Amino acid sequence: MKTAVSSTKSSPFSLAFTDFKEITKARLAISVVFSSIAGYLLAPVQPDAISLLLLAFGGYCMVGASNAYNQVIEKDLDALMNRTKNRPIPSGRMSVQKAMAIAITMTLFGLVSLYYLNPKTAMFGAISIFLYTSVYTPLKTKTPLAVFVGAFPGAIPFMLGWVAATNDFGIEPGTLFMIQFFWQFPHFWALGWMLDEDYKKGGFKMLPTGKKDKGTALQIIMYTIWMIVISVVPAFGVTGQLSLSVPAAILVFLMGMIMLIFAFRLYEKRDNVSARKLMLASVSYITLMQIVFVIDKFLR
Repeated sequence: MKTAVSSTKSSPFSLAFTDFKEITKARLAISVVFSSIAGYLLAPVQPDAISLLLLAFGGYCMVGASNAYNQVIEKDLDALMNRTKNRPIPSGRMSVQKAMAIAITMTLFGLVSLYYLNPKTAMFGAISIFLYTSVYTPLKTKTPLAVFVGAFPGAIPFMLGWVAATNDFGIEPGTLFMIQFFWQFPHFWALGWMLDEDYKKGGFKMLPTGKKDKGTALQIIMYTIWMIVISVVPAFGVTGQLSLSVPAAILVFLMGMIMLIFAFRLYEKRDNVSARKLMLASVSYITLMQIVFVIDKFLR
């Protein structure tokens, strides 16, 4: 019985599927798809099942392609870090040629799917791949400003859904973009804090001051405050058709304050445990905030 189970787990199909999930960073890609769908549902249009499927498929393809390109570019650096040395390419389970084939195929499928929705959506998808692979990735070993650059493609998914639904870019998707843009700094710096020693093995410069110090923690606090402010702005009626009721705004504000408390704890303790708690709080915040926005729209 044990042998049969072991054989099943190590079957070629199972291993190939596992490597595909790793090369495309399936968990991250799914979270991006979630953000895109949330943005779509916030738009002032009747949801369409086919459009949602195209957005989900195209969004996964674009993120998966970006991650595959990234792992091809950083294969030698990934081999130096404990966190990444067992990825498909550095471990030898997948060739560079196969990874590139996956990346190119997903790029094409992703662009076609998003273009079918509308050209603007495909354009933003293409911009996100370009910035992530051609600007953010090479900058990671040169300057901490890479995180700032990486925040642009990282902030596109939430607004991409609105653009996919409306074929328009204005104050509404711009606001969704800014919420996710500011959120990324406390999220990725908390992650960078936790993995700083490992990142240094690969030569990555992820923390704004280059150190796990008060300066980095202070910047995390500042960006968290900006994130909270932008998140409740729709309640003031200044963001076009994107609005938020007062009760929903209070709930979003309180969730942001919880995240801010974790940021202050990191400033006080400056340890990996506090950084991990902040990182987990940030993941909870972005997910719950998007859910609150969507539920609030359909309740009004």
